[in-house]
Amino acid sequence: MDNDQIAHECSTLGSKKTRGELGMAIAALVLSYSPRDMQQMRRTFSESIRDFPPEYREKLEETVAGHLHGTYQAIQRMHELRNFASMREPIAPDAADFWRMVAAQCASGDGEQIRVRFLKFLLAGFCMFVQGLPGHPVGMPFPGGDRVAVIEGVYYCPVREKANDVDAALCPFCPARQTPEVGYLKPPVKGSEHRKQEFIEQTYKYHHFNG
Repeated sequence: MDNDQIAHECSTLGSKKTRGELGMAIAALVLSYSPRDMQQMRRTFSESIRDFPPEYREKLEETVAGHLHGTYQAIQRMHELRNFASMREPIAPDAADFWRMVAAQCASGDGEQIRVRFLKFLLAGFCMFVQGLPGHPVGMPFPGGDRVAVIEGVYYCPVREKANDVDAALCPFCPARQTPEVGYLKPPVKGSEHRKQEFIEQTYKYHHFNG
């Protein structure tokens, strides 16, 4: 797949109107990749963070590898079960802008490099526009200790509003909200003991609240 083919595919993806249409189109592309391509994507990511502190790098690699593999499996499963036919909800209005960004990011580089890069964006687009999930998985660590979190069904990301100056950032298209400052996430109203405990644990893990 060369630059022109990817640009054509991005144009097609950007024209889809429902979550099911987009999911079906993404699945056709993703499932054309081999397990070797998935492994190469993981190796490329590992190489890109080789200078990170070892402990942080290991946690990041584990989280991202699990996310990529899980997303691929979800696409495969939904394709086999023909789930996309019943997904008639409209796509988020900025989806077309996302695919234009992807086309621009895949406009240069050698063939193998841009194929793997396109796969990364396909998986991210599936998460955000078909599944309604953050582009970065829940639990993904960031420098400083903050992580992507979910509380009461709402996703929070510590860098949601801090990466808009990065051309290839997923953040402008991500359904997650910016993580509030410490102390501003409210516990569940009339929640069960389990939900209250979950809130306490999430606050401790993601916001360094030790009081």
